[in-house]
Amino acid sequence: MVFREGKAVFVTEGERERLLVRFGSEALSWCEELPALVEVLAARWNLEITGSGGGGTSRAFRCLRRDDGTVVWLKLTPDPVIAREEAEALGVWAGRRSVVALRAWDAAAGALLLEAVTPGVPARGLAWSPSQVAVMLRDLRDPPPVRAPDSLLRPLSHRVGFLFDLTVRRLEASGLGDRVSPAVLFRSREAALQLADGGPVSLVHGDLHSANVLSGPASRLVAIDPRPSWGDPDFDVLDWVLEDAVGTGELRRRIEELAETVPSLSPERVLAWCRALAVLLAVPRLCARRDDPHTRFLLSL
Repeated sequence: MVFREGKAVFVTEGERERLLVRFGSEALSWCEELPALVEVLAARWNLEITGSGGGGTSRAFRCLRRDDGTVVWLKLTPDPVIAREEAEALGVWAGRRSVVALRAWDAAAGALLLEAVTPGVPARGLAWSPSQVAVMLRDLRDPPPVRAPDSLLRPLSHRVGFLFDLTVRRLEASGLGDRVSPAVLFRSREAALQLADGGPVSLVHGDLHSANVLSGPASRLVAIDPRPSWGDPDFDVLDWVLEDAVGTGELRRRIEELAETVPSLSPERVLAWCRALAVLLAVPRLCARRDDPHTRFLLSL
C-alpha cells in the first residue's frame, strides 16, 4: 500500500497489470473491490494496516494486531482456489518451524492471515548455506506429511503442466520463440511429466525458490507462498542446486552435498528434474535479454 496525494493506493498500475496477465479481466473488478474487502477483514481480525507487498498472484498487507501489537500479514488473491490450496498445505505443515504459520483464513474471500517471519529477509539476498537448506528440506519432509481423504490439492503433474503452459505464453509474448525450439519444450515437458507421475508422493511446496524463503529465528530458513501439490518432494530441490550454477560438475556436487544430509533425497531424480525443468528457468532470463554463463548453462541442460 502506497500513498498518493494523501490517499491509500492498494494496487499500483504495475501490480494491476501483472494481476491482469495472470487472471484476466476479472482481476480488474477485484482490484476495485480490494480496499473494501481489506477494510472488512481488518475489522473482523482486529488489524491495523501498516504496509503492503505481494507478487504476481496476490496482494499482502503488513498489519498490527490491535489487541497485542504483534505483526501479521494479510494476504489476498483474486482466485480463492489458490488461497484454499495454500491454507491446506500450511495446515498440513502446521507446527513445523521451517514453514510460515497460518493464523486464520477466509475461503470465500481468498484471504489468509499469516504470522510474520522475523527478521524476514528473503534468502535471495542472503549468503545461505547448504546446511540451512538441508534443515528446511528435512523439516518439510520428516515426518512425512499425511494426505487427508478430502484433500483439495492436485497432483504435481498439474503444476508441471501449468508451468510449461506459462512458459510457452511467455515465449510467444516476448517474440523470442526461435531461441527455444518446440521440440525442446516438448521433450522437457514429457520428461517432467514422467517424473511427476512416478517416484515417491509427499506434499510439495511447488515454488520453493530463494525469493519465497525468509530468514527466521536462529538463522533458520522459513518457506512462504507455497503452490502446493502431492508428488515427488525432490521437485522442491531444483532451484537450490541450480541457482547461479554454470557447469554440470558443480551441479552434481551441490546435489550430492544435500543428499548427504537429506536422507530421503534421490540424487538421480534431482538431476533428472534439473534437466527436465531447466528450460522453465532459462526462458524468463531470455525474456529479460540475459546472456550470461548461468543462462547458457540452463539452456545446455
